[in-house]
Order: sequence, then structure tokens, then C-alpha cells
Amino acid sequence: MLVRYPVVTRLAGRRGGPLLIALTVGALLAGLGTLVGATALPAGLASVLGMSDDAPLPAYTPPTTDTLQSSLPGLSPPAVTATGSPPALGPRTDAPPGSSPVTVAPRSTSKPAPPKTTTAPRIPSADAPPVSGGPAAQVVTITNQQRAANGCGALKVDSRLTAAAQKHSADMAANNYFEHDSQDGRTFDQRIRAEGYSSPGAENIAQGQPTAQEVMNDWMNSPGHRRNILDCSLTTIGVGYVANGDYWTQDFGR
Repeated sequence: MLVRYPVVTRLAGRRGGPLLIALTVGALLAGLGTLVGATALPAGLASVLGMSDDAPLPAYTPPTTDTLQSSLPGLSPPAVTATGSPPALGPRTDAPPGSSPVTVAPRSTSKPAPPKTTTAPRIPSADAPPVSGGPAAQVVTITNQQRAANGCGALKVDSRLTAAAQKHSADMAANNYFEHDSQDGRTFDQRIRAEGYSSPGAENIAQGQPTAQEVMNDWMNSPGHRRNILDCSLTTIGVGYVANGDYWTQDFGR
């Protein structure tokens, strides 16, 4: 409460009208209320304030911050919710139910070398007549047996084709290679023509089979070699064989 209490005071030694001094006693009354509690004020002051002499002053109650916060809308502190760290992102490692993890191996940049020969089941020969002569002659006999079974005429042995085939088998054995082309770059038809035969047809080669029956089994179970053996347009044959390394050459002519 703010009360202005007029007091008339004359200043000594000066002339003039009275000086009205307003004293602010609000703070004083607040302090008195705290210090003296129910102590009676002087009669003159109490009458000015409209209070009885025996009425105590009301106790001073300071405002609280809680009341201020609750009485002002919109000033409530925001709620803070602690959250954990976000889960780290990464590739999924869990596999679907009922499945096994898949391991991917790195690709190789190198290519495996193909085998020179392929072991295949032996061709049944129970009904075939016995094969006589050396390994090269036996190959000729078995070749004509297969051709006859597939509707092709028998091949005639030509000495020029035999010479070309035998030389190529010997060259592969001596120089330890296995190719249709010679190391000097000649192809099979060039070798056959070099022997004086003008109509080369085809050529089969093999390495590692110790008998005529085994090499014929492998050739007949290989689509390309089988196609040459059963080519009904071919009419002549020459076979070369070298036992050192078992190198075989089968040349055909038309």
C-alpha cells in the first residue's frame, strides 16, 4: 500500500509559507508490519490511516515465482524428452526365416585351361569283329565300323593322308605341344596338300589314350570329332600315332 502523509514543517531562519513535504511511507509500513507485527501504531498515525489503535498490521507476503508462472499463459517451460542415439544405419545382415547365409566368392580373372582329352565311357564292341594290325590300322577299322552303323560308306586308306598324319603326331611329340596348327604356322589342310593330296577334308587329334579303342571312345563322345568321323561326304583316311606321349592324328580327304 502506498500512502502519502502530509506534514507541515517550518524551516527556521527563512520566511515564507509552509513547505509541504510528502513522505512516502509505503515501504516503511511494509517493514513495520514485518518487525512489529501486531504492535499498535501511534494514535495520530492510526487515525490518519483509518485503522484502530489495537488492530495489527497485516503481515507482508512476497509474491512467489510459481504463482507468476502459473498466472501467465504460454510461459510454461517446454517439456524435454531425452532420446537415445539414433540407430546406426548399415546393410541388413539378418537372413529371411528358413534361409541360410549366402557367401559370395570373388570372381577370378583367369580362365582355366581346357583339358586336352575327355574320358568317356567305352563304346560297346561285343558285336564288332576283332581289330588287327597296329594302333593306326585299328583306328581305321573302328572308324569304318562306326560309319557303317550310321549309314556311311567305308573310308579308303590313302598313303598321302597317312604321311601327313604321322608327321604331325611326331612333330607334336617331339616339341611337346597339342594343336591342329603346326609350330611353323601350317594348318592341317596345308600339311595335307604338301603331301600332294589336293582335297583335304577334316582332321581329328588326341593325346594320352594308349589304345585305339580308347581314342575312338573319346572321339565318338565329342560332338565335333564324331561329326568328322560320320561325315558321309568324306572318302579317304590316314592315321598317325606316336607311342611317346600317345599322340594321335586322323586326317580325312574327299
